Amino acid sequence: MTAQDDRPDTDARRAELAEALTAVRARVADAARAADRDPAEVGLLAVTKTWPATDVALLTDLGLTAFGENKEQEGAAKAAELATLRPDAPVRWHVVGRLQRNKARSLVRWAHAVDSVDSSRLVDALESAAGKALDAGERADPLEVLLQVSVDADPDRGGAPVDEVPALADRVAGCAHLHLGGVMAVAPQDMAPEEAFATVWEVATRVRAAHPHATTVSAGMSGDLEAAVAHGSTVVRVGTALLGRRWLPSV
Repeated sequence: MTAQDDRPDTDARRAELAEALTAVRARVADAARAADRDPAEVGLLAVTKTWPATDVALLTDLGLTAFGENKEQEGAAKAAELATLRPDAPVRWHVVGRLQRNKARSLVRWAHAVDSVDSSRLVDALESAAGKALDAGERADPLEVLLQVSVDADPDRGGAPVDEVPALADRVAGCAHLHLGGVMAVAPQDMAPEEAFATVWEVATRVRAAHPHATTVSAGMSGDLEAAVAHGSTVVRVGTALLGRRWLPSV
């Protein structure tokens, strides 16, 4: 990670992040109240891809505990660095990007959750990898899994088509080393967010009917979190609105 000369000093960056976090939390709270929901029902996942571990450390100082990374290599390095910067921080790392099956074995050593599972082959790879990691003492708990819902079934954007999600949920639920947490989705750019998130909620309801513990609905980002909260999101994934424009190349 380079371009350190362009970084603001730590105090300035902390103040910048604190201001942004206050604004994001206010947006979430306003959206929840507008939907007649308790703001406490909606969690915040900070998407820190391309941002340094020093920013994650500052965000933990501000009370955040959940962080999302797109790529296994970058996430592993950042998790290791944060462990030295904030060894006592109660952090959970989520993988939110498309995942190659051959990355599963290394990923389960540091990630607490994979929020982008979209195929039975990936489920099988993660089940095998998590089992080996548990046996080796590399992790203490099953790997949490969210099923990524493809609202428009576009294979280029990732996610499982709507009609395939219930069977995929059954497959995860049958795994000994995975925990089905719920669903995740990204609203397609060519679809109204309200329409997309209404579909996601319908899918989440079907999954939860068969698996009552699968209560997470991870939906909504910086530009559309209000629509997601209005349609039942329990976790919003925020990067730009919290951390600003990206300044580091993704590893």
